[in-house]
This record gives sequence, structure tokens and C-alpha cells, in this order.
Amino acid sequence: MAKAPKSDGRTIADDIAENSAENTLALNPLIGVRSQDLVAAAGTVMKALASHPQLVVQQWMSFATEFGKIVGGQSDIAADPKDRRFADPAWKTSGIHKALMQSYVAWGKAVTDLVEKTDLPEKDAARARLMTSIFVDTMAPSNNPLLNPTAVKAFVDSGGKSALNGLRNFLDDMTKNGGLPSSVDVSKFKVGENLANTPGMVVFRNEVLELVHYTATTEKVYQRPLLVVPPQINKYYSVDLSPDKSMIKFLLANGLQPYCVSWRNPTPEQRDWGLDTYIAALDEACDAAREITGSDTVNIMGSCSGGITLSTYVAWLAAQDLKKVNAVILAVCVLDTMAATDNDFAALVTPESVMAAKQMSKARGILDGQDMAKMFAWMRPNDLIWNYWVNNYLLGNQPPAFDVLFWNADTTRLPARLHGDFLDLIFTNPFMNPGKLSINGVSIDMRKVKHETYVIGGTTDHITPWKAVYQTARIYGDKTTFILSNSGHLQSLLNPPGNPKAWYVKGVTKEKDADAWAAGATKHEGSWWLDWAEFLKARSGDEIGAPKTPGSKKHKPLGAAPGTYIFEA
Repeated sequence: MAKAPKSDGRTIADDIAENSAENTLALNPLIGVRSQDLVAAAGTVMKALASHPQLVVQQWMSFATEFGKIVGGQSDIAADPKDRRFADPAWKTSGIHKALMQSYVAWGKAVTDLVEKTDLPEKDAARARLMTSIFVDTMAPSNNPLLNPTAVKAFVDSGGKSALNGLRNFLDDMTKNGGLPSSVDVSKFKVGENLANTPGMVVFRNEVLELVHYTATTEKVYQRPLLVVPPQINKYYSVDLSPDKSMIKFLLANGLQPYCVSWRNPTPEQRDWGLDTYIAALDEACDAAREITGSDTVNIMGSCSGGITLSTYVAWLAAQDLKKVNAVILAVCVLDTMAATDNDFAALVTPESVMAAKQMSKARGILDGQDMAKMFAWMRPNDLIWNYWVNNYLLGNQPPAFDVLFWNADTTRLPARLHGDFLDLIFTNPFMNPGKLSINGVSIDMRKVKHETYVIGGTTDHITPWKAVYQTARIYGDKTTFILSNSGHLQSLLNPPGNPKAWYVKGVTKEKDADAWAAGATKHEGSWWLDWAEFLKARSGDEIGAPKTPGSKKHKPLGAAPGTYIFEA
């Protein structure tokens, strides 16, 4: 029901899944939106409007004028063609629905413009924009079962069954999903079977992590391994999703040896695990990979908060003149916390909000991934709430079965101290300010880090904006290779060859300004994975006979991939 393909062969569920996949968890939800912040923002807006009554009158008159045109059928105002909420033809062909759509668009513009024109400090203005966008999105007529033409048609065509299914879905989500619409049909996936199913073995385990060594699929392999450091916020198998988009399988096919860290899902008992705990555990995993392969050094890759952990680790090594790392690869990772302040998420970051977030996780011992997911959903309500509200409840459909969304919903926890350490990075900005961070008495100074580096950002990534990721590349030096992929946060990472729409821009980071870099960089068709594979091969040592089995005499296999920590709820 309500699943008929669109003209291009795609379904509504396909669009929902693809768009939601661009909005995966990152560091932003570590702060949270406090109710008092929103109330304060509303109060600030109201005071600003009260002091500029002529502005209110102007916007109201503008809306009233447009509304008159709408009633008279003379208005040309329309929703954005890319706005999927109004994709049903009835929003254009039905007089009532067209008037509803136009009225909503005109009203939303009036409200948004009113907030934009208020004379507010930037922080207050950004909060006001965030609050206003949530309010405007909530009021969309497409969210109303009596006004949404697709929902009405589904009700009639199904004889009311769509409404019963929607009610059943709603009640299930109230009891099982914390009150938010489910984003994925979890019944279609199982970790270790149709996700994270690349053969391998756990070859090292400590309290914090397991290290997975994957079974070679080629007769020869490059000796130097690639150590993959995933974010602590989600489970590691984003790099080993379904076979057609598994980064691990791609690496194996190219004769490379990936070793992947699988972080343990902490409980309140591990509340005192901090960034230093994770660095020490990562160092043990690095030593294990080096011993098993017989390589003095590893290539190392991290994304998002895993890239922050990786960067801390290589700076910690450099400060001690320890030669364990060869080349560094970073994806969608922002190190300069001042470089990503040009979005409304930054409005949430104040000393007060950071302190409140710290106190909450300290009291609980952890920051729960489900809480992060709920918070993040309200940052992107159209994509992460209302799309599913309509699909699951108004149309009575099951949520899409999409591997990326399953992974995103498979959240983890953060220990309270690690959460606090990440929050401290916001204001200390230690990767730009040497000496502001120490790990077990070792001062972190990125100027001492000298590695060939390969950094990836996404053109449509609003979580870690590409220009901020470009500044991450600059931290590693002006000879760093920077790749700009034509997609969003996780999708820029999951970019296997074969997508005819894929392209990327490549260049070294000699320009201080990201736009200047883009103007001089070279555009390439296809997936950046192929370029990356060549980068790795040239820096992975000699080709040797592939090991018959994972592990070594010292690091014997402890169990099959994907390990045990990945299943800890």
C-alpha cells in the first residue's frame, strides 16, 4: 500500500531511506537541546519582535496579501520541487490541496523571514532559526492524516486497513522505540548473517576493544596492514555492511589487509573510561596488528569521532618519537572545532549546555545512544521524524529495510568520562592549540605529526561540513591529499565502484581557503575508492603470500568475526 514506484522506478520508501541515510549520528548530539535553551530563545525572539512591531506588521501584511492571491487562485507560490512532502500530484491538481500547500509555504516563509529579520546576536539568531524550523516543519499539512492526499487515498483503497496498520505501528513505537517513528524494518537484517558477514577472526581482545583480522581473498597480500578505527558512537560494521557496499570486501579484493577495531559497548561500570583509556587500548591493537603481519608500521584509518581518536593517537605516538604508523586516512572528521561553526547546530554549544550535558552523563555513568538518536532526530525532523510519521502511521507502511539505517539505529553508549573528554575538545580545540590536551602525561601537538595523509569529505555533509574537513586535512600539512566526494556524511564513505552518478574532486591542500582549493582541484568521474586503493597499495610494502588463517602464534584466533563485543546490547 502506497508503495507504487515513481516514474523513475523508485518507491517512496527508497526516497525516505536514501535521504535519511544522509543524516547519520555524529558528534552533534553530544550536546543536546535543553528545554530552557529553547524557552530562552523563544523569549528572546518575542522581545525582539515586541521592540520592532513594524516588522511584525510588514510580515503579516505580506502573508495576508499572498493569502488573498491564494484564495483567488492567482498565486504562483509553490513548494520546492525537491520537497518530497508535496510530491503527490494532488498538491498541484486539487484546488483544496493546492491552496493548503500554498498557504503553508507562504506562512512558513513569513515566519522564517520574520525571525531572520530580527536584530539578534548570532547565537540567539541561530537558536531561533532552529526552533522556528522545528515548529514550521511540525505544522506541515502533509503530517495531518485528513489533509494528506496520499494518506486519504491509501485509506480508501485499503478499506481502512492502512489506518489500522498505522495505529499498530504507532502503538509499537510508543512502547518499543521511545515514542519516535521507527526508521528501519529491523526484521530484515541480522549482524553476522547479511551484515558484517565478511569471514575473519578476532585476534586480540582487551576490556575496551576486539581486533578483527579478515581472511585474505587473494593469493598475495600487501604486508603492511590497514588498521580501521571506527567511531565510538556506533558499532564498527559501517565498513562491512551488505556485500555490495562493504569497504572490507573491497580492500580484501585489492590484496590489502584490513584489521578493524570493534569497540565494546560500555555500561555505567565503565563510566571512568576516558580518551586516555581508548588510546591505550588502541595502542595494544596496533601492536597486535604489527606483530601478526611482521610489519613495523601500520596504515591507519578513522572516520568521525574515530578520526578524532586516531589523530590523538598519532600525536601521542609522535610526542614519544614512536614509529608505529605509516600513512593516515581520515574521513568526515572535523578536528578544528572552530571550523564548523557556520550552522545552527553550533547554536547548541555554549558553556552552559556543555556543562549540562556533562552533568547528565556523569549522573548516569553513560551517554546512551538512543538518547543521542532522539536528539539528533529533532535536529532534522523532516528527514528523521515526519517522513516516517507519514510512511509508518498515515500510510500504514513498514519502515524501509535499508542496511545503513539498521546500522544507524544499532546505537552504542559512551562512558561519561569519554563523553566529557569529547565535549572539552570543543572549547580547548587541542588540535589547533598545542598543549591543551594530554594523554597519560603526554602533551598533544599536531605539529609533530608527519605522515602522508589522505582525507575525505562529502559535498552535502551538513554534520561534518566539507570545508571544516578540509581544515582537518590542512592540520596534517599542505601536502595532504584531500578528496571531496559527491555525497553526504556516511554516504561519502560508502562509495563503492559502479555508481554511475559518483564523482569526486582531488587535490593537495596547499590552499588555505577551501573554495580556492576547489577551484584548482581536479574532478574525476567514479568512486574515490579506486584512487584510495592505489594510494594504499603504494604505501603498504611488499606483496607476500597471503596468510592461510588470521592471527599468529602469539595472537591466536579468539573466535569468528564479527566478534562478541558487537552483540553487546
